[in-house]
Amino acid sequence: MKVFDYRNHPTLVSAFLLIVTGILLNVIPARIALALGIPLYLDCTGTIITAMLGGNLPAVIVGFASNAINGISEPETMYYGVISILIAAVATFYYHQRFFTNIPRLFVVIVSFAVIGGGVGSLFTYFLYGLNFGQGVTAPFANAFHEVFGYSKFVSQLLADIIIDVFDKGAVVVAAVFLFRFIPRRLKNHLNKVFLRDSSNSHAKKTVKHSLLHKVVVLIIFAQVLLGALACTIGFFLYRDNSIKRFVDIATGVTHAASRVVDADRVEEYIAMGDSAEEYKMIESILFGIRESFPQTRFLYIYKIERDGCHVVFDLDAEGEPGGYAGEIIPFDPSFEPYLPTLFAGGTIDPIISDDQFGWLLTVYTPLKNSSGRTVAYVAADIDMTEISADEAMFFIKMLSLFFGLSIIIMSVIIELVNRGVVIPVNRMATAAMKFSGTTMIASSMDNEMVNLEQIKLAADRVVDLKIQSLDEIGNLYDSLQAMATDTYNFISQVQGQAERIRRMQEVIIMEFAEVVEARDKSTGNHIKKTAAYVEALAEQLKKEGKFSDVLTEEFVQKLKRAAPLHDIGKIAVSDLILNKPGKLTDEEFGIMKSHTTEGWKILTKMVEDAGDTIDANYLNESIDMAHYHHEKWDGTGYPTGIKGEDIPLSARIMAVADVFDALVAERVYKKPFTYEKAMAIITEGAGRHFDPEIVETFTHISEKLYSERTRLDQSGSEASIELDKSTAPEKSDAPKS
Repeated sequence: MKVFDYRNHPTLVSAFLLIVTGILLNVIPARIALALGIPLYLDCTGTIITAMLGGNLPAVIVGFASNAINGISEPETMYYGVISILIAAVATFYYHQRFFTNIPRLFVVIVSFAVIGGGVGSLFTYFLYGLNFGQGVTAPFANAFHEVFGYSKFVSQLLADIIIDVFDKGAVVVAAVFLFRFIPRRLKNHLNKVFLRDSSNSHAKKTVKHSLLHKVVVLIIFAQVLLGALACTIGFFLYRDNSIKRFVDIATGVTHAASRVVDADRVEEYIAMGDSAEEYKMIESILFGIRESFPQTRFLYIYKIERDGCHVVFDLDAEGEPGGYAGEIIPFDPSFEPYLPTLFAGGTIDPIISDDQFGWLLTVYTPLKNSSGRTVAYVAADIDMTEISADEAMFFIKMLSLFFGLSIIIMSVIIELVNRGVVIPVNRMATAAMKFSGTTMIASSMDNEMVNLEQIKLAADRVVDLKIQSLDEIGNLYDSLQAMATDTYNFISQVQGQAERIRRMQEVIIMEFAEVVEARDKSTGNHIKKTAAYVEALAEQLKKEGKFSDVLTEEFVQKLKRAAPLHDIGKIAVSDLILNKPGKLTDEEFGIMKSHTTEGWKILTKMVEDAGDTIDANYLNESIDMAHYHHEKWDGTGYPTGIKGEDIPLSARIMAVADVFDALVAERVYKKPFTYEKAMAIITEGAGRHFDPEIVETFTHISEKLYSERTRLDQSGSEASIELDKSTAPEKSDAPKS
């Protein structure tokens, strides 16, 4: 399948329907709870189900979109979108960790969601509402905690939010788990494939220590946090500057309005007479009205700046702060020193921000000029800057919520694109490549080349079946991998074909060599071919009966079959006169005849050593044992070494039975063939003395069939019978003495 295909309409429709359904499961219960006055939110059931069915990306979209829709009627809800996104991410994690499968783990899920929704959410509420209580479901409970227990507003809001959220998240988690159980398995599997949540990359994940996706996630998170911190910091200071500018404008407007009310030419009169002066009370009342029109204004006063201090013209009372009386001289504050020269000269100074016993204030001084244009006093307005803190908190939390909410969505989309477009294709290619490599290595270590080649072909097809379609470097890498797999298969196919031809050529050469040696002995028919057939049949029967199971594998049986024809290759060192002597051999001649075992061992050993790795020495090693030990006897009276029992190699013990049986039933120039009954009597009599008794027992199970097949082959002439040389014939009256 294609890893990422925007044109796959069924996939897009499935994703769209899941997201829409999740949004409806969030919005509809929330609206019902609001309409019925239920003190719960019930606004994240769809988010949790979407996380369980589709993973992080669709769940994040559902959570944020639900808050955006609810924000149409309740704008403040929009800023809680980041909370829904966090719940989506945690729900996805818990689903992968199987936390939704049992009740104890469900409690962990509920508490986690309550901490996110209630704990983190209470911070949003506290700051969104100007360091005060919210106005939603938890507001009455927060007020109760504050008034009854005396907790601070923040603690009261926190407790109320967490307690309500425990019940709320408990309800939505139970509802989500309940609904999830009734979703058809077929639909779940389909959505898992749509959002690539199958286990196709499990092997790659196990072998990768540091996932590329994890690195991408870390880099994206780091970049988003850094960018978010930078953006929020810049935004914060810009907002503060704008707030200060706004307050400066307010203070300037207040002072300008006040300067129009006061007659600058009568300032000295107001200082001297105070409220006894004509129109003083009226002017003061108007100034009060101006100040009340701008609630941010805390103090409004008019001072005449002299060398001895500030002479009060008007000083309005403020809440908890009585104003000065006309004519009162107020000493200069030390922080005022830098501005005095300008004030003495009647100039204009910039707004002053101070934080002293009167609080955090912004002060604007506007010169009050008389009719001749000379500054006779200053109109001052103090703006309470504490309002900026609440405004800044509201602005900061809104910006933080929207920025990180949208950032998480963008990050989820990027991660999904990287996962689909890079990580999954690379993992699939890596897995396919490892399987191809492993199959190639395993196949090359086996003997059945046809099976091996088929396994390699299947592994190469797995690479081709990935069908990764991309026009970038990933596509280029896949094309190269596909070409490599195909070329490797073709190369191995050619090499195996050549190796098979070479192997057959080796066997033909060796077999022809063995037949040339055998042809010198005119007393034998097709001994090597028949003994090879007997050895194979006997080994197969032993394997079938479970004897020598630690050694008799199918591979070992095939080695015996290939090695058997070489058991008498040492006869090349024996004179033709002895090989073809029609009568009984003398002791000296028999000694020379017995040397064929040692000579065969020497020839084959030298062949293996000289050939090195240019020839298949695997079965030749068995032929060395056969040639050397096939005349050894179970009781130790054989030759050339006199070893006995299980010290004799298994291959030689099997060959001993096959060799003697063929010698008995074959016709020689010096004897007639024995009957089947007589031959088997000799074989069974030799069990425990000449032969391994277990091998003799098994041979009796197939000997009649082998004898019948041998007779048929002799009659058809299509296959030579198997025989025994003179030195192998037992001492019987009608057989020459060995």
